[in-house]
Amino acid sequence: MASGEGKQPGQSRGPFRALRRVPFRRFYLGQAVSSSGTFLQQTALGWLVLRQTHSPADLGLVFAAGSLPSLVLGPWGGVVADRFNLRPLLVCTQITSAMLAGALWLAAERGQASLTVIVVIGVLSGLVQVLDSPARQAFVAVLVPPEDLSSAVSLNGVVVNTSRVVGPAVAGIMIATVGTTPCFAANAASYVAVIVALLTVHPLDVAVARGTGRAGGVLQALRYAASRQQLWLPLAMMAVVGLLAFNFSVVLPVLVQKVFKEGGGTYGLLAATLSIGSIIGSLGVGLIRHPHRVYLAAAACAFGVSLVGVALAPSVATAAVALAVTGAAAFSFVTLTSTTLQLHTAAAFRGRIMALFILVYVGTTPIGSSLTGWICAAFGARTDLLVGAAGCLVAGMGAFLVRTPPNPDAPLTDLIGTGQLEHPLR
Repeated sequence: MASGEGKQPGQSRGPFRALRRVPFRRFYLGQAVSSSGTFLQQTALGWLVLRQTHSPADLGLVFAAGSLPSLVLGPWGGVVADRFNLRPLLVCTQITSAMLAGALWLAAERGQASLTVIVVIGVLSGLVQVLDSPARQAFVAVLVPPEDLSSAVSLNGVVVNTSRVVGPAVAGIMIATVGTTPCFAANAASYVAVIVALLTVHPLDVAVARGTGRAGGVLQALRYAASRQQLWLPLAMMAVVGLLAFNFSVVLPVLVQKVFKEGGGTYGLLAATLSIGSIIGSLGVGLIRHPHRVYLAAAACAFGVSLVGVALAPSVATAAVALAVTGAAAFSFVTLTSTTLQLHTAAAFRGRIMALFILVYVGTTPIGSSLTGWICAAFGARTDLLVGAAGCLVAGMGAFLVRTPPNPDAPLTDLIGTGQLEHPLR
């Protein structure tokens, strides 16, 4: 037995307790390398597109192209995740992603990385993510026992948010020294770490990791979620918050340029404080054993209040402090939502429910970004931040007001006896 796996649940409540599980630890370290490579490439790609086209609209087109498949096809990726063995599926998606990064590197190396080529590769990468994202979310749940799931999900959030800082920082150094093209090669190479981890990981729940082979479709998953308040409520909250409030990549540059009349250095500072807060928020959720609804509602309300603080900030320094709090609240909300959905979903539906989560969180990006851009152009960045704050507060207060079932944290009847929610109220 691996070290630490014989400990009794409840012996450790720390945010890092999931790392005691050898399968999760290997997967986690592989993801840390790969995720940093992904953000490294995104930063370099943005620089390349702007250098070639000098058009922010073209840059928006490139990133929208990558998100579009999730918006259109996202839920069907969950169907695949529920039907097939998760580990081979993830190995295939990671190898394909590495090949697409390699293709981008080869095109740039030959001077053939035109806007059309970049958009096509972005769409193909988005299609891979349709399969990869729900499978990866579901795979985490079979690497740790239920009592460590909140820690595992929070640590995944830490990986992503740390990568948002590390990846662009490394990209900046590489762009200044060797140019953008090697960044794409570095991203392709970074997938090796997670592929090796997947090939050596042995899930704790092998039966679930293998899939059912007979999962129903998207409509069945929608009916499943709609019949369970523990599922539809977090999804509805995430839809509202994701659409109106999670558009920092659009509103922050406008806030810096139009409101504070500052340049790239200030933008980097505000983006960094947001990321630091995100890391702290994700780690904080790891201290929670079960994501009671009150925590989810409180996080949404805190997100809204902190956005009001950013909107009303009279100076860059004040905005930086408010954004750090915003990052902590925002990603506490995301991590709590993900954990809630995974803990309250039967294994046969987990891939599809997490695909719905990705749809309302990531898939709404093209719509939310367009809406944010319009509000910023018509009324200013401060107004857009207040609109996002209103969305968060409506979602949070709505969660407090929902009264059915009587105990919102009670286990679902089809999970009782499976061990998934052995101690739901701890």
